[in-house]
Amino acid sequence: MTADDLVSLRRDLHRTPEPAWREFYTTARIVDELESRLGDELAELHVGPDALAGEHRMALPGDAELTHWYEQARTAGVDDDLLERLEGGYTGAVAVLERGEGPTVGLRVDIDALPRTESDDPDHRPAAAGFRSEREGAMHACGHDAHATIGVSVLERIAESDFSGTLKVFFQPAEEVVGGAKSMAESEHIRDVDSLLAVHIGLDHPTGEIVAGIDGFLAVSHLEAEFAGESAHAGGHPEQGRNAVQAMATAVQNLYGIPRHNDGATRVNAGVVEGGSAANVIPDEARLVAEVRGKTTDLMEYMKRRTRRVLRSAAEMHDCEVDVEPGAEAPSATSDEALVSIVADVAGETPGVERVLERDELGGSEDATFLMRAVQENGGNACYVGVGTDHPGGHHTATFDIDEASIGHGIDVLAGAIERIGRERP
Repeated sequence: MTADDLVSLRRDLHRTPEPAWREFYTTARIVDELESRLGDELAELHVGPDALAGEHRMALPGDAELTHWYEQARTAGVDDDLLERLEGGYTGAVAVLERGEGPTVGLRVDIDALPRTESDDPDHRPAAAGFRSEREGAMHACGHDAHATIGVSVLERIAESDFSGTLKVFFQPAEEVVGGAKSMAESEHIRDVDSLLAVHIGLDHPTGEIVAGIDGFLAVSHLEAEFAGESAHAGGHPEQGRNAVQAMATAVQNLYGIPRHNDGATRVNAGVVEGGSAANVIPDEARLVAEVRGKTTDLMEYMKRRTRRVLRSAAEMHDCEVDVEPGAEAPSATSDEALVSIVADVAGETPGVERVLERDELGGSEDATFLMRAVQENGGNACYVGVGTDHPGGHHTATFDIDEASIGHGIDVLAGAIERIGRERP
């Protein structure tokens, strides 16, 4: 792909963002690009239920939401036969390139967008250059449009190289809700992968900087709690009510009082709190959506246990009931030194790369850890690579954008690393 081709694909994906499990147009666009560029070169191209273990999908939206985005993709011209294979939120793809004897290398790129509105400020380059999101309320505010572009181009680059082995590229849906990687990690496609690379652009590293191995992934778990009490007139008969909002408010306050842990960092956040209908009605229903994180999976489990205890105790204190539903989650993971060393060496020889960091910490969570751990538990190696890019707004903000030159840096480093893995078989 030429530099213009890369920009064109990235901007088309940026213009048509789709949130988790709704990536119907995005998946179809990737499939079309692969088929037109590689055709019979691909040994396999799995889409729909064939690309993942559907029973392990997490944080799926409701049927009405899926239908809305499905029909939007149809209106955009997605082929009906392909679209039917994605129906029900079976988005994403796995592309397989076979090049003789050698190791099986995996590359994971995520493809979903965020449910937020993109800036229309004329100083925001996508708005000024005509590729701002056309899907109001959705935006590629984390660079996954660039990741998908990198995945397509790396496949083409490896097809033209002397790489010996098999390359599998996982175009993964639903990263932003930590809901998609487990379904791919539980699929048959990961089982024979000897070395896995995952990639993310930006992460507060500038254009020209490569992080060979990112660590510090916080294990994360989401949950939703519904409090139930009994309504009453707040002025006439307050003693007859059981206030669900009061129970929820107690829970929120006490969640932030969970003791920290000597073994490492922990986090808790009440991200959604809602309930009640009027100032003079004691509310009988309230809802809380929260997350917990830990430096290790064990620390995340510690926070989960304490969180559930807080929720139950808060409900009991106010004579309410609480139903707690688990949500999506992801474990922690560490990049293996054997692959970090290869990526660092290749990056140091790549034109346009001005600085190479062997390791850095993410400080957040990522569900690529499911795939990393699956490969590591099977005796292989895994590594998460950071590709620096200048971005005017922070990740997940309305003004996020990338320096498109960094897409080429990512392709060069990853393709070079894959070729070297084929030769050295770490």
